[in-house]
Amino acid sequence: MSGNINFDGWINDDGSENYKCRAWVNFNGTGTVAVRASGNVSSITDNGTGDYTVNFTNAMPDANYPCSFMGQGLSSNGWWRTGQPGASSVNGFTTGALRFQTPNSSWAATDTDIATLTIFR
Repeated sequence: MSGNINFDGWINDDGSENYKCRAWVNFNGTGTVAVRASGNVSSITDNGTGDYTVNFTNAMPDANYPCSFMGQGLSSNGWWRTGQPGASSVNGFTTGALRFQTPNSSWAATDTDIATLTIFR
């Protein structure tokens, strides 16, 4: 087995397989970090300003998984900002956790009010 989770009996029209979300989380990244809702996430570690580690309940089959992140918060000028970490913002893919930073428009790490992360494999 390749380590991918397949939907039994649910195949796309072209015959390709579908894959499940292995982990997901929605959390508040300001002040004391707090998970709002999650799946296969045991905890969030606050490593400093805009620097988080998402710890998995069940390990990934390997460290070659993709992640998708969205974060937003209120900036000093009253506008909502959103961030997408680039390759330089992801510090560590391991089977047990993912460490990443949430950047502002100048790519400096900054806390975010609403952070969401999903991992498919």
